[in-house]
Amino acid sequence: MQISAILALLVVGAVLGCVLGVADKYLRVEEDNRINDVTEMLPGANCGGCGYPGCSGFATALVEGDASKVSACVVSNQETREKIAQYLNETPGPDGQTAKVTV
Repeated sequence: MQISAILALLVVGAVLGCVLGVADKYLRVEEDNRINDVTEMLPGANCGGCGYPGCSGFATALVEGDASKVSACVVSNQETREKIAQYLNETPGPDGQTAKVTV
């Protein structure tokens, strides 16, 4: 009796493991790594002075093309702005496109 219960749990575990493997393959969400990179480059004040909800919101707007001027971040210095603009203008995203931003 105990062996059949153990075998049943083994089969259920194997089936669910396969289901999770297939689900991972087809339900994966692709994320643009440039958003994390730009968020790390920003000062991290999360002040909202740029008009976006925090530094990650501003980084997302820059990468996706909703914002085109890095100077909207009033907390950052000129060197940081130039570094972010250069990074976004030279680094392509998953679709092969670069973001066109200015300092």
